[in-house]
Amino acid sequence: MASTAKAPMGKSRKKRFGYDQWAGILMSLPASLMLLLFVIIPFVTAFVLSFYNVHLSSGHSNFMGFEQYRRILFDPETSPAFWQALGNNFQFALIVVPLQTGLAIALALLLNQKLKGIAFFRTFFFMPVVFPMSLVAVIWSLFYSRDLRGMFNSLLHSISGGAINPIDWLGTPGLALASIALMSIWAGVGFQMVIVLAGLQEIPMELYEAASLDKAGKWQQFRAVTLPSLRNTLVFVVIITTIFSLRLFDQIFILTSGGPLGTTSTVMYQSVTAALTDDNVGKGSAMTVVFVIIIIAITVVQRLVLRQEKEIK
Repeated sequence: MASTAKAPMGKSRKKRFGYDQWAGILMSLPASLMLLLFVIIPFVTAFVLSFYNVHLSSGHSNFMGFEQYRRILFDPETSPAFWQALGNNFQFALIVVPLQTGLAIALALLLNQKLKGIAFFRTFFFMPVVFPMSLVAVIWSLFYSRDLRGMFNSLLHSISGGAINPIDWLGTPGLALASIALMSIWAGVGFQMVIVLAGLQEIPMELYEAASLDKAGKWQQFRAVTLPSLRNTLVFVVIITTIFSLRLFDQIFILTSGGPLGTTSTVMYQSVTAALTDDNVGKGSAMTVVFVIIIIAITVVQRLVLRQEKEIK
């Protein structure tokens, strides 16, 4: 009797477990297909093409082995451009990641207040994320115009009473990359802000009440309660911001075309230029493969250094 009573229960558990499995597979299927179609297959294709010298114009191709990798990494004639582009990527990331993360935290704290109309301001600060980067770059190219028709030059000219001459923001080697970084921070900070804001709203109010009873000020509460509670959120924000900043292409292509003097040329820009302009798909593919490996390595290191704290229940 006891054995017959237990059998249906075990069978129902088995069925229920199987249903949950299939439900999880079906729900993850769209994301898995997108990952397969737009990440895995293109990367495998680029990896295969990197071993060939492929010309789109003539359709001619011949096997080269690791020669493309040797040229972009070690050849004294072709490798300096790649290493300069990689250095530009890292410079851009060093500017964007800390500034954009810090600004996202500040905006999230500001918009985490229970005030009338706060939903409007949250939408307002998030709005630049919705705009295509190509559109943002075209608009900001007008702001950065080298004459007085540009907004920034006109503003500086008015404030200084004409003492400051128009600045070539995108044509000066020391300013071009920083100018593009400023535009990128403005365009992308809303995304990080929303993530941090969601993390702030998950912090229990009891922690702040306990800190207030201990006579902790706002700054002390921020250091002792807010930052530790946001650790996992900030780890994700830093990693995703690093990836976004390293894959820089649209802004460079529209605003500077890699100039001046290659100071804004990035690896993504060089790989696209090699494939389309120089008619060397293999070289562009090799650059892409090397760059993806570098990004994965950086992400793994960040993940190990900025370990997430497991929630204890």
